[in-house]
Amino acid sequence: MSRKIRVLVIDDSALIRQILTQGLSLDPEIEVVGSAIDPYIARDKIIQLRPDVLTLDVEMPRMDGVEFLRKLMPQYPLPVVMVSSLTQRGKQITMEALEAGAVDFVSKPTSNVAHGMNSMLSELRKKVKNAAGANVSHWKNRTPLQPNAQTLLTTRALAESTDKVIAIGASTGGTEAIKKVVCQFPATMPGVVIVQHMPPGFTKMFSERLNQLCAMEVKEAETGDRIRSGRILVAPGAKQLEVVRSGGVYQVRCEPGEKVSGHCPSVDVMMHSVAKHVGANAIGVMLTGMGSDGADGMLAMKNAGARNMAQDEASCVVFGMPKVAFERGGAEKLVPLDKIAPKVISMLTEK
Repeated sequence: MSRKIRVLVIDDSALIRQILTQGLSLDPEIEVVGSAIDPYIARDKIIQLRPDVLTLDVEMPRMDGVEFLRKLMPQYPLPVVMVSSLTQRGKQITMEALEAGAVDFVSKPTSNVAHGMNSMLSELRKKVKNAAGANVSHWKNRTPLQPNAQTLLTTRALAESTDKVIAIGASTGGTEAIKKVVCQFPATMPGVVIVQHMPPGFTKMFSERLNQLCAMEVKEAETGDRIRSGRILVAPGAKQLEVVRSGGVYQVRCEPGEKVSGHCPSVDVMMHSVAKHVGANAIGVMLTGMGSDGADGMLAMKNAGARNMAQDEASCVVFGMPKVAFERGGAEKLVPLDKIAPKVISMLTEK
């Protein structure tokens, strides 16, 4: 029998620590090796117990989860799953936690607490097991991302690429990966559509955060939004995003729908629509994520004439979606994360 996943639970509430411990222990592949009331105690227990994964409360006294991550990850990188509240402040701190190195998060229930808690614990067990295989080594002694000089040299050529569309898909670890890619795009970049697996509310906050950091305009997509040069549209949580053509322009349609490939929004839905309506004028990018969502859609894009790439294993938090996209033939090549933006720009400016 393979070794169990060792988990340390960090939460200032004794009741929540008990609930999380009992809930995680229902899975025979998980062993909760300890708990901590705050990050100071957690720091000592990490060294003592050598856990494989941490669950970390977002909001705690003395030191919140984000501050703890910022101190922990450069010195002792570990996969972390945040336990978040759905308050506005809780969402904001969760987004900051993902920027600081958390692999994923679950949200505490706000209504029908008994049913909601069971659902949350089921999700937490799944995400802890996913996190156990995550690659967080790149957080050690991490240096800030430097803007790529190539983005400054290709403005004129990009301005002529107004009929192009860039489609990006991501899941676990994707918020940071997306940020690293799109923050290297200049303001003249052709329109970008993104599916990042994330619940409602969080996609809006993610979009607003990117908008503060990027040269391009970033917004959570709404039906009728035009895909145009200088704009990034992020699929809203719990809605499927499709790219459609209306006359001479590309637009998005965002509507509630069934899960496809296990997700809503789904990368497959977006990329199939890009294949149908954009064809050879598209570039597809598959970033870090668990599972296979987007692999079939990316293959459809390639068959329609699009150029595609996927993030390489060494730079992925989870080498799932990029791996399957490459193995099924949808992605032409595997590219390190810091080289993806320059590669996209190179494809756009090729004569």
